[in-house]
Amino acid sequence: MRVLKSILAITMLAFVAVSCSDNDDVVLEDVVVKKVENLHAKETSDYSVSPPLVSGEFVKFSFKTGEVVTGNNWDIAFRGTTILVNGGEKTGISGEPDRTGNAALVVVDGVFSEITSVTNDFNFVQDKEGSLALPKGTWYTYSGPPQHKISPVAGKIIVVKTTDGTYAKIEILSYYKDMDSSNSSNPANSGAQYYTFNYVYNPNIGDTKF
Repeated sequence: MRVLKSILAITMLAFVAVSCSDNDDVVLEDVVVKKVENLHAKETSDYSVSPPLVSGEFVKFSFKTGEVVTGNNWDIAFRGTTILVNGGEKTGISGEPDRTGNAALVVVDGVFSEITSVTNDFNFVQDKEGSLALPKGTWYTYSGPPQHKISPVAGKIIVVKTTDGTYAKIEILSYYKDMDSSNSSNPANSGAQYYTFNYVYNPNIGDTKF
């Protein structure tokens, strides 16, 4: 009987040791650090009608692929100065895509490199009817006429909970092609509506670190 108990005890200890070893062997994927340059998010406006007609296809971006996508696997989408998130519901903007995911975002004030993790006080929100999760003018200032210049606000960091339940942070650097706004006199100019931004993406579900 004592021999049987000893064998069972040894077996259980071995099982626990193997289980702990298995947990220790979990390998996390590397955090992705990238810069996207000149993502063209063209928007056209017709002010000859009332209300003005705004049109253009939203450019959908996936952090998992690191590319523009055409399917439902997008996290955020761009058109002009409007940025959508793939979570919640349609806002009522013309031409916007359906929300098929559960993504959300929050704007955090700080230095991009110093935002190293998602914390409990991050109030993630989604798009909803009549309201953008990222209200226009949140991440940029507008100079008005005659230049009509769009300038990203330093220290406005967009943190996204993706459709996969992972996290990314974005720092928008420029709204102009090749980051040159010197010859862009109004938003309809061909030099405008080109996003350049840094982002960091953690592909590990449940890991909140950047």
